[in-house]
Amino acid sequence: MTDQLTQSPATRVLDRAAVRAFVDQHISPDADAFDRAGAIPQELLDRIGEAGLWAPFLPPQLGGRGTDLVTLGEIHEEVGRGCSSVRSLLTVHGMLSWALQRWGSAAQLEQWGPRLASGRTLGAFCLSEPGAGSDTGAITTSAVPRGGGWVLDGCKKWITGGRRADLFLVFARGPASTVALLVPRETPGVSVRPIDDMLGTRASMLAEVAFDNVVLGPDALLGPSGFASGMVLTGTLDLGRYSVAAGSVGIVQACLDACAAYTSQRTVGGVLLREMPLIRAKLSDMVTDVRAARLLVAEAGRLKDAGDSATIMATWVAKYFASTAAARHATEAVQVHGANGCSPDFPVARYFRDAKVMEIIEGSNEVQRTTIAAEAYRRCAS
Repeated sequence: MTDQLTQSPATRVLDRAAVRAFVDQHISPDADAFDRAGAIPQELLDRIGEAGLWAPFLPPQLGGRGTDLVTLGEIHEEVGRGCSSVRSLLTVHGMLSWALQRWGSAAQLEQWGPRLASGRTLGAFCLSEPGAGSDTGAITTSAVPRGGGWVLDGCKKWITGGRRADLFLVFARGPASTVALLVPRETPGVSVRPIDDMLGTRASMLAEVAFDNVVLGPDALLGPSGFASGMVLTGTLDLGRYSVAAGSVGIVQACLDACAAYTSQRTVGGVLLREMPLIRAKLSDMVTDVRAARLLVAEAGRLKDAGDSATIMATWVAKYFASTAAARHATEAVQVHGANGCSPDFPVARYFRDAKVMEIIEGSNEVQRTTIAAEAYRRCAS
C-alpha cells in the first residue's frame, strides 16, 4: 500500500491517521536505535521533508500546507509517540518557521520560507545559555549595531538540533532590549560543539553554538528592533511549549500502548498481569490522563487558530499537565515492566528518560506552576 505521506504534494493527505502510519513505518521501529546512536539519520530527515512535516502550517505559497494549529498538535503528538527526539527537531524548526511567518519581511520570507517548508534548510532556536535557562532576562549574548547591521557575540547552550541546523534564530541583548536575529550556520565566527550523552531526547542532536564577532547585515533582524522581547520571544516560546505539550501526550500514549501489550502476554504465577487489579488501576489512570491531556492541547490549539490571547495560559496549563502526566506514567510504565523496564530491550526506559526532559524544557514546571497560579489571582482581583 502506498504511504499517504510519500505521495505527491498535490495528493498527499496530512492528518492524524496519515501521520500515525508514517510514524509507525518510519520512526517507531528505529527510535531506540536513534537513541543509542545519539542522532537522527539524514535519510529520515529527508523523508520528513518529503512528507511535508517540518513546517506544515506555512502557507502554500511558501511551500507549506496551511495546516491549522489543532492539526499541528495532533501531528506532534503522533511523532512524539514514536520518538521524542524527532519531535524535538520538529519543535525547534517549527519555532523558527513560525517566527519567520509571523514577523519576517517579504525578503526574509522569500529567502527562507520555501527552504524551511521543504526541510532543505533546517532551523534551530537559540535562547538558553550556560548561565541562563528559564530566566530569559539573564542572557548575555550581545548584538551591537554596526554599519546598519549587527555584530553578534556570545554562546548558546542546549540547542536542540544545533548539531545539524542550517539556520539559527538567535535571541541576544541589544542596545535597549532583546533582539531576534536570523544567523546562517556558515556565517564566519559561528562555531558548533556537539553535546552528547544527555539523559533524554538523546538523538535530538544538541549542541553549544558560539558566536565570535559574527557580522550580520540589516536583513538578519527579525521584526522591528526592540520588538523581540515583547512579541517574537513570547510568541515563539508559546508555539514551542504547545509542541512539547503535544509531544508529552504522545509519550503517555506510548506508555499506555506498551503497558497494554506487555501485560497481555506477561504472566506471574500463571496469571496474566492484565488480570491483576493494581495493573488495571495503573492503566486506567493512563487512559484517563492521556484523554485529559489531549483535550487540553486541543483547546490551546483551537484558541491559537481563533487568534485568542487566552491561548497563552491554555498552553501553559496543557504543557504543565501533559508533561507531569508523561513523567508520572513513564515511571509507572517502567514499574509495570519490572526489570525489563530498566533494560534497553524495551522502549519504556527511553520514555522514562525523555519524559523527564519534558518537565524542564520550554519553561520548567516550577515556572509554569507560578505562572498558572498568578492567573488565578488575576481573576480573583478582577
